[in-house]
Amino acid sequence: MDPKYTPLFQPIILRSGIQLDNRIVMAPMTTWSSYDDYTVSDEEVAYYSRRSQGVGMVVTGCAYVTASGKAFHGGFGSDHDDFIPGLRRLASAIKEQGAKAVLQIFHGGRKCSPELVPNGDIVSASAVPGEQGTGSAPVPRALTETEIQSIIRDFGESTRRAIEAGFDGVELHGANGYLIHQFFSPYSNRREDQYGGSLEKRLTFPIAVIDEVKKVVAEHAKQPFIVGYRFSPEEPETPGITMADTLALVDVLANKGLDYLHVSTLEFWSTPRRGVEDSRSRLEMIQERVGESVPVIGVGSIYTADDALKAIQTGVSMIALGRELIIDPDWVEKVKLGKESEIETKLKKDSQSRLVVPNSLWKMIVNRPGWFPMED
Repeated sequence: MDPKYTPLFQPIILRSGIQLDNRIVMAPMTTWSSYDDYTVSDEEVAYYSRRSQGVGMVVTGCAYVTASGKAFHGGFGSDHDDFIPGLRRLASAIKEQGAKAVLQIFHGGRKCSPELVPNGDIVSASAVPGEQGTGSAPVPRALTETEIQSIIRDFGESTRRAIEAGFDGVELHGANGYLIHQFFSPYSNRREDQYGGSLEKRLTFPIAVIDEVKKVVAEHAKQPFIVGYRFSPEEPETPGITMADTLALVDVLANKGLDYLHVSTLEFWSTPRRGVEDSRSRLEMIQERVGESVPVIGVGSIYTADDALKAIQTGVSMIALGRELIIDPDWVEKVKLGKESEIETKLKKDSQSRLVVPNSLWKMIVNRPGWFPMED
């Protein structure tokens, strides 16, 4: 290995006591490939197994914690014990390749489709529809306090199932406009009770979910167990989450005993929209703010080994690869062997079988021009 890439391969011990062999994480990506009953499919097991050799940790695509939180077709569930055997197969496939296995858990909130949830009942923090381009989004029903408390417990129960399935941890999906994000956002949360209003009150639900999950880990995990949190640093809507709001969020999260914070960005070097007078990237600001207190994972358009090195040199603890690990599942091994010049950074249109990509994910990729860099 070229010695300059050594920073990518330093082990890291997380707060839970779990050690990762290196600083490279497989980012959570939906495959839309579960079986029709929303259990983990053979295609998904093969897909994750193919990408788990070499990385320090794999974060799966999101598993819904309750039937009302099912946001898309082909996403696997974690809302009852019947899902545990499939989840166990997935965890085992990842761990057999040497990576730590983390199950991302979520509730889709207002981003759910009516045909996927019981009685078509779309719920959120408030009755504010989402932004869906030129289409019209359904108006969600504001959750009652009793329902909110039930969903908090659902996150805990999904964590218990992850423990029983053999996962090394869970990641709470507080990003990308899903329910946890919706409660923090002043755009989607217009409540006037304990769960909304001021920034502090909008934090009530996310913090309650963290506390419930950590309580379940303390009660059920017989060995160290990772709890991470993913968030999106800003929103385009007005009123929406600003960079100033995000810095307040990470201040609180840094004191919650989490193993890591995972910043969801499409571009690692993206800069703030509003809320601060600072020309640096969002990730550099977040790292400076809380990186000494909690490990930060950066992600977004990292393809080459030099891309990853430049990103890790900002001080973030770990780098997540998403699209690049679909394009080249052997990325880590190539860097280790000094073959970084052989890394593929564009997807070949005839490579589905070789790359072990599920059919549904492959169709999504080829039908969304510009989503992936493609070979001519």
